[in-house]
Amino acid sequence: MLTKMSQFATKTFLIWMFIAAIIGFMFPKQLAPLGSTVPWLLGVVMLRMGMTINPKDFKLIFQTPRSVIIGVILQFAIMPSLAYIIVKIFQLPPELAIGVILVGCCPGGTSSNVMSYLANANVALSVAITSVSTLLAPFVTPALIYLFAHEWLNVSFISMLWSVIQVVLLPIILGIILQLLFKRMTKKASEALPIISVIAISLILAAVVGGNKTHILQTGALIFLVVILHNVCGYILGYALANLLKLDRKDKKAVSIEVGMQNSGLAVSLATVHFSPLAAVPGAVFSFVHNISGPILAKYWSKR
Repeated sequence: MLTKMSQFATKTFLIWMFIAAIIGFMFPKQLAPLGSTVPWLLGVVMLRMGMTINPKDFKLIFQTPRSVIIGVILQFAIMPSLAYIIVKIFQLPPELAIGVILVGCCPGGTSSNVMSYLANANVALSVAITSVSTLLAPFVTPALIYLFAHEWLNVSFISMLWSVIQVVLLPIILGIILQLLFKRMTKKASEALPIISVIAISLILAAVVGGNKTHILQTGALIFLVVILHNVCGYILGYALANLLKLDRKDKKAVSIEVGMQNSGLAVSLATVHFSPLAAVPGAVFSFVHNISGPILAKYWSKR
């Protein structure tokens, strides 16, 4: 029963995102206070990732390191560069510019693995790229943020580094330790983890939408345009460069999805802790957008 519920929660993920966004708009005053819990909720998602990481996932790094290295490099090269270019083209105000760049500098989202499966892509490669980019994120993400957004920043590198370590690295390490020490328990718990992740991500989206309802309404059209452009160009450039580097079709699809789908929850968390509420808006909108575009792209590729 629990497995069926988890499968249902995963398959209907997009519906829950819609519901969460609508609830955020309808009850902003009630949900805005939840904004302070965003780092904790993201920590729960990362803990789940740590509990499900399998040592076999990393075998691919040694078996076919070229594909994994290409995927990770493209992940951290394309999206931050695209974010900076888009910010400059649209001349966004500082808070929104920081928010867009935060999204671009984050690692791949965990839902990208599900999309790779649905797209009939190389799921093992997708999981390896997500795992490696997420483990590198505590060091690479703050560095990229400073590289691309230093003209708008007034936060120390160390404080941002520590935030990413707390929200990403420590929960993943804890999850791996729990998996090693309590294999049977974590195996049973893993059946409920997709449900917990969907609930946590839905609460993050509802809290951010509720807390930023006014800002979203004021900048809605522009932010949606910027985020959709960022997301779609990520897919296109990820696939095009993977094709240029002679990866096979399944690998190209996996890399494209990894590049286009970001851990926007981390961007929201960093914006909430270190910047203004307006800086969290691009991350919230990206969460909504890539959970629509991802399934559409996956369905298109699966049919072909």
